[in-house]
Amino acid sequence: MTLAQRRSTVTVDVGGVPVGAAHPIVVQSMTNTDTADVEATAAQVRALHAAGSELVRVTVNTEAAAAAVPAIASQVDVPVIGDFHYNGHILLSRHPACARALAKYRINPGNVGAKHRDEHFGTIVRIAREHDKPIRIGVNWGSLDQQLLTELMDLNAHATAPREAEEVLLDAVVLSATRSAEFAESSGVAHDRIILSAKLSSVPELVAVYRRLASRCDYPLHLGLTEAGLGMKGIVASTAGLAILLAEGIGDTIRVSLTPRPGGDRCEEVSVAQQILQALGLRRFVPQVTACPGCGRTTSSFFQQMAEEIQSFLREQQPGWRERYPGVEALRVAVMGCVVNGPGESKHADIGISLPGTFEEPKAPVYIDGRLAVTLKGDAIVTDFLRILEDYVAARYGVTAKSGDVA
Repeated sequence: MTLAQRRSTVTVDVGGVPVGAAHPIVVQSMTNTDTADVEATAAQVRALHAAGSELVRVTVNTEAAAAAVPAIASQVDVPVIGDFHYNGHILLSRHPACARALAKYRINPGNVGAKHRDEHFGTIVRIAREHDKPIRIGVNWGSLDQQLLTELMDLNAHATAPREAEEVLLDAVVLSATRSAEFAESSGVAHDRIILSAKLSSVPELVAVYRRLASRCDYPLHLGLTEAGLGMKGIVASTAGLAILLAEGIGDTIRVSLTPRPGGDRCEEVSVAQQILQALGLRRFVPQVTACPGCGRTTSSFFQQMAEEIQSFLREQQPGWRERYPGVEALRVAVMGCVVNGPGESKHADIGISLPGTFEEPKAPVYIDGRLAVTLKGDAIVTDFLRILEDYVAARYGVTAKSGDVA
């Protein structure tokens, strides 16, 4: 079974990264450093990029932040996006070097100016056009255009059959995005320089609003559950919402907006985004480990520790492997804890090991490409398996292997 065909038909070039149409769905992230701190922000941009983020957004909210952007962009190898709220028209006007250095501008039509919204929005759009920069019109229900929402609520109140307030809110989100895109195009921005997003923090409403948006336009769409939350809650909620939409062919870039724990790793949101795409079969980033959860048949937590060690090993090796072994990200590894599903899962994987469970003979058969290759015993099972795994990767994905020199 294949997932739904992509709905966007437009490709937007963002600093050399193609977004939309038939191109791979792009993983995006955002820094949480003070952008005015060039060294700290550049370091985090590099870390996010190394983790797999293909676009990185930075906050541009002050004169110092805008002045720092060119230096940051010059120190990294990934397109940097500027996130503007309230004063973007001022900062971009006063800092042309910032306007040139950014790969894209993100504009929230709900807060570009309370009394002069069209004028301020128009200024940003004009600068984008002059510098040939794409824009993302990013509507957020937490900062929705209140004038538009009030108008729609008033119309609904006088309707013969008024709808629920939540339905009117969703319409306001969609209308804010599409009207702003129309305004941008009427101001000279090309159709293929616009990306839209409409972020909410409720999964059902997120799905509903993106379905409406996708049915009304062909712009590339950036997906994300805004303020997803901390830890497991944020991961599960983001996965639930994004997976539904991606499976329906909706979405061209994604971000998982996790709240990091104090001192936590900002790059976690990148790994989660990658796993969502990989689980759906939309992209491949790193070899995957299939491991059983354990039950009364498993004799200890050894197989769990082994699975974790192997997964960590694969992630650590991936940057180097990516260069030496093209296609290795598709590798499937199985680490199983007993005979019930162990051999079967190991045979389905490219390479797998089935550890002995309760009352089973103390040996661990290793399967390669569906066939029993060797049986491991003793205290060095993990070391021995990792050696076999490395040899398998070199033989299958190495250049000589592809040329037929290695069996």
